[in-house]
Amino acid sequence: MSFSGRILIMDHDQERRTRLEAILSFMQVEWRSGSRASDLAWLQEQAHTITVLLGDINAPLHELPEQFAHHVFISLQPLRSSAPNLLGTLSELTYDELTRLLGQAEQWRPAAQSLQHEQCLKELLVGESTAMQSVKGLIQQVADKQANVLLLGESGTGKEVIARAIHLLSQQAKGPFVPINCGAIPADLLESELFGHEKGAFTGAVSARKGRFELADGGTLFLDEIGDMPLPMQVKLLRVLQERSFERVGGTRPIKANVRIIAATHRDLEAMIQEQRFREDLYYRLNVFPITAPPLRERRDDIALLLRELVARHRNEHKVDLDFSPAAIQTLQGYRWPGNVRELSNLVERMMILCPGQQVQPADLPEKYRGDHVPESFDDMDEQAALASIFSDEPVEFDDAGTTFFDFEPEDEVPVLNGELHIPDITAEGVNLKEMLANIEVEMIGRALDAHDGVVARAAEHLGMRRTTLVEKMKKYGIGRD
Repeated sequence: MSFSGRILIMDHDQERRTRLEAILSFMQVEWRSGSRASDLAWLQEQAHTITVLLGDINAPLHELPEQFAHHVFISLQPLRSSAPNLLGTLSELTYDELTRLLGQAEQWRPAAQSLQHEQCLKELLVGESTAMQSVKGLIQQVADKQANVLLLGESGTGKEVIARAIHLLSQQAKGPFVPINCGAIPADLLESELFGHEKGAFTGAVSARKGRFELADGGTLFLDEIGDMPLPMQVKLLRVLQERSFERVGGTRPIKANVRIIAATHRDLEAMIQEQRFREDLYYRLNVFPITAPPLRERRDDIALLLRELVARHRNEHKVDLDFSPAAIQTLQGYRWPGNVRELSNLVERMMILCPGQQVQPADLPEKYRGDHVPESFDDMDEQAALASIFSDEPVEFDDAGTTFFDFEPEDEVPVLNGELHIPDITAEGVNLKEMLANIEVEMIGRALDAHDGVVARAAEHLGMRRTTLVEKMKKYGIGRD
């Protein structure tokens, strides 16, 4: 039988305790044995569910008070009272009987842990929006499994926080949580960082050193920005995931990889696979259970809760308090938050410096947070005026009809013959490919704008790109509606 929990034996009967200890050791179950009040206090402090084998002790535990409600009890003799988490009495001190009751305890555990997990997630992941509730539900489903998890989402959405939550609710919670940013370490050092090295393996290796896999033994290894990992390193990581063992750089002894893998990226790995920048087989090894961290703009209702939490976190560091007025919160809910929660945290810290001990009003916020940005939905004239303000430092002029005027004359001729794009032949003089492609892009953007009367959103759809991408390209080339 495989029993993944922990057991506390509470019994004054030394002989019976010794027999139980021997059986549990044979079953390779973690146990603690005692009969003093200090053991009861230790039990009360445990956040994780523990099965208690209860003997003839004269203690408040006989009444199973509320603080022990998340533990499950097995009595070694009849008790004076019963409770929902009292499974029954161990009638015979045998391996078979103990196995039967521990099997029941294993089935009871999820119901007890569910409340515990919910409380833990509420403290770790701030937010009650639909998007965050969905993430929390996925975490609860996968946390106690051994499956690899791939965290997706934009930068600043809190992927490492989600990874830590999964670790703390997992069977590896007692082990270490070891993060490593795969994009922040040079490619020639990443192998040594992950797998360690032996003395003399390379210049400067004056002693043997453990890698992150060894440091995470019995716990969780968090591979952040996995999309930035070089292809040669991806091959080696795939082998470790397949064989569950590795060798240090310069070593020959295989080392067991007893770790749970959680990876994260803000990149589109499927697109990278098509571009042959990420291995497809590694992707499917990591993407067993994907979780997408929602951007802050999709959980605006959580901003008030996040502000309260971030103020509390920064309060000790800056030794000042801060509050945001309802109007300021409403203003911040209208911002798009490209930097997500990380940007919100930076704003809170900035306001603590600018407005210590005050209630922040909309006028106190930096200009870009006050609603002076381009709205998400607006009519054609608003869009044209907004583009004009982006592309020019001069005041925007309008004609009597309200149309904006732009001046743009490309320096180079676009390769067009008879109304069609023309690809010139390679000559002895050579071709400036970068300049040619830029000219083609300018020509196609101009045609799409002309075809849709200067409406950028429709032109972007025609070109198969996002409106914001087209706006950036128009800004880059200095293109106007006309």
